[in-house]
Amino acid sequence: MAEINNSEIKLISSDNKEFMIDIKIVNSCMVIKNMLEDIESEDKDLINIPNITGDILELLIQYLKYHFENPILIPESEKEEKSLENIIPWDREFFSKFNMTTLLNVISAANYLEIKPLLNLACKIVAIMIKGKTAEEVRTMFSIENDFTPEEEEQVRKENEWNEEK
Repeated sequence: MAEINNSEIKLISSDNKEFMIDIKIVNSCMVIKNMLEDIESEDKDLINIPNITGDILELLIQYLKYHFENPILIPESEKEEKSLENIIPWDREFFSKFNMTTLLNVISAANYLEIKPLLNLACKIVAIMIKGKTAEEVRTMFSIENDFTPEEEEQVRKENEWNEEK
């Protein structure tokens, strides 16, 4: 592992915004942690994050910092529950500010950087949002164009009748 003397590193987003963050906080981000271990250059305290904009990186850092400073333990039985009830108030407030584009960008960034708790929570929020919605409502929510003809759509419905809630 590369020896790092500083307690902070600089992250640079795709749009060249710079963020200083404590190395201990970034250790929960597997991709950055691995980058730090692999760095052989003099710039051991500088990491470029080419696929994430500054606005999204800032949100990820807020999440990581909060959860580093305020660790919580959620019982295994509640982790998969599809309810906002077991999402802590800080996380609910954090996600309540997002529009759909931001939410999807956070999911993509959390996946890219392998921030599993954030990825799981963001996906849970999407699952809660779409629960009980029709296909058309979900398409509208995500701005997805329906490329099925009415006949193809009916065929898919018939093939998947077994999956419908009664």
